[in-house]
Amino acid sequence: MNIHFFLPELALLAGCLLAFCMTIGKAGKKAMRGAVFCAALAYTLAAVLALPFKGSLFYDAYRVDLFSQMVKCVMGAGFCLMLLFGGEIKGIEGDVKAEYYFFLLTALLGLTLLVSSVELITLFIALELSSYSLYLLVPMRSAPDGQTWHVEAAVKYLFFGVASSGIMLFGISWIFGLTGTTYLSTILPVLHTVSSQPVGVMALVMLLCGMFFKLAVFPFHFWTPDVYQGASNETTAFISALPKVAAVAVMARFCALAAPDSIALPTLLTVLSVCSMFYGNLTALVQKDVKRMLGFSGIAHAGYILLGMVTLKAWGFATALYYGIGYLFMMLTAFLVLYTVAPNGGNVSVKNLNGLSRRSPLLAFIMTVSMFALAGIPPFAGFMGKFMLLTSAYNSGYVLLVIIAAINTAIGIYYYLQVVRAVYAEDDTSSAGAPLTTEAGTRVAGICLVGITLALGIMPETVVSMAYKAMQAAW
Repeated sequence: MNIHFFLPELALLAGCLLAFCMTIGKAGKKAMRGAVFCAALAYTLAAVLALPFKGSLFYDAYRVDLFSQMVKCVMGAGFCLMLLFGGEIKGIEGDVKAEYYFFLLTALLGLTLLVSSVELITLFIALELSSYSLYLLVPMRSAPDGQTWHVEAAVKYLFFGVASSGIMLFGISWIFGLTGTTYLSTILPVLHTVSSQPVGVMALVMLLCGMFFKLAVFPFHFWTPDVYQGASNETTAFISALPKVAAVAVMARFCALAAPDSIALPTLLTVLSVCSMFYGNLTALVQKDVKRMLGFSGIAHAGYILLGMVTLKAWGFATALYYGIGYLFMMLTAFLVLYTVAPNGGNVSVKNLNGLSRRSPLLAFIMTVSMFALAGIPPFAGFMGKFMLLTSAYNSGYVLLVIIAAINTAIGIYYYLQVVRAVYAEDDTSSAGAPLTTEAGTRVAGICLVGITLALGIMPETVVSMAYKAMQAAW
């Protein structure tokens, strides 16, 4: 076996093993944090070094190529930046912080295996590894005064996740019955001939349900606002960002199984996109809790991502992947501020951000960049991502869908700018203008996230062309 193909995964496995051993003893939180950060950094560097590698492992069930390695690099960079600003983990009890770090690593390991899996059983196992790690992370939040809403959020997350996984597994059985194989490369030509038939469409739709859940696509979205609000800020930052990129990558593989001239699947994706955009944006308008607002906006952004999927073309998949990458860094930018502002790891309302510009000009600027980017205001990644998604959908003939997406973008601007108004135009009465101190790691992570968000918006052609080449090489 070519061991260098598996180098990022080996680095992450070594980190998981080290973290597991440290959970058995009484490792200090600083030692645990340092070990996990070193493992994440080694994983990211290994993924960068493995970018030019191409090959298959484990009887061709695991593929290493530009497509998978590109996603691993993005997830590794995002995870390292998240550890930089969330190192203290304020919302987690001290006696379970070691286990919390361990499950963070296993969740990342599952996502890493997911994007390289090209065999359905292997892919499903990787999906479950990441999912069950996240199910355990949500209820680990410390809850003062005996509150149990974080446990309720975890139960809802678990139930919806298990249901979507069951539907996906049922779809895998249908596809195996239709094609006689679970390898995507072998499924592709066979499924193209039957994808226009009802049984082929149903099998593919059930297969997509697992990714619909990860992306929070309507109607698989019901867990999203409660989990975002109930989980700790660090957990929500992870759930809202990293799984979305992996889900976009896997969904692109699945959508490529449909025939290019298919009508049923694009029609279904169009309906789900419209429902996700309207439901997410209209419900986010009335939210006061910032994390809950970002949860509903995440549903709307899942609808935007589907604009690239409805084209069933490599360029549409590439723009969707570009938008998913930009969304990861936009969300981490927002959660950096929420994590720093939150008292003792609690939730942050819009009012808690009043006067932030006078308490911490740097955090105010970082939050403004995040809100502008999520709203789709130039020159940030959100604008170019939406523009390219709308262009790809328009070129494929989905004019009405493009108009609806543009209307929803205008709706979203309102609640994002509400946060910016609170930061700069409202007076802070709760803390009497007390200044906020930020650690060096938070400042470094904030500057890096702002720079990446801006760079993706100014120079999108580099990432999009790379994603396009990766999509063409994925098969």
